Amino acid sequence: MKAGIRIMKKAEEKTNAIRFLEQKKLTFSTHNYVDTGAIAGMDVAAALGEDPDCVFKTLVTQGKSGSYYVFLVPVNGELDLKKAAAAVGEKNVAMIKSKDLLPLTGYIHGGCSPIGMKKFFTTVIHRSAEEKERIMFSGGKIGFQIEMALSELKKAIPFSLADITV
Repeated sequence: MKAGIRIMKKAEEKTNAIRFLEQKKLTFSTHNYVDTGAIAGMDVAAALGEDPDCVFKTLVTQGKSGSYYVFLVPVNGELDLKKAAAAVGEKNVAMIKSKDLLPLTGYIHGGCSPIGMKKFFTTVIHRSAEEKERIMFSGGKIGFQIEMALSELKKAIPFSLADITV
C-alpha cells in the first residue's frame, strides 16, 4: 500500500477512528463484517478469514491511581491484569464496567477502537504485534475492523509494547 492510500473491502460508515486516520493520511484498510453477526473476537477473526493472532481486541482499564489505560491483545488471548499493571507502572488495574465505556471513550463494548477516543489514554499493545506485518483492531463500531502496519499505527497514537497476556 502506498502512504495515504486507503483500501476499502466494502463501503462503510465513517467512524471517529477512520476519520482520524484519513486526516493523518495514513495507510490502512477497512473490513466490514456487519452482515456476519460476529461480535466476539474469535468470531470476528473467523468471519474475516483472519489469523486470530493478527486480530486484536481493545480493552480499557482503570488503575489504582484512577488513571485509565488501553490494552490491545490478540483475540485468542486474555489480558493478564498483573502484567498490564506492571507495564503502566500501576499497583493494579481493573477492567472498567461496560456501562462506563461509552461516556469515557465514545465507543461501545464490541466497537471500541484505540484510535479516536474522546481522550487519549496510555496504550500498550501485546508485544506479538511487532512480529506481524499488519494487525487488525476495531474500527470504532461493531462490524468494522481497521487493518494497518504497526509502523503506521505509531504515526496515529503513541503506544508501547509489552507481554500483557496470561
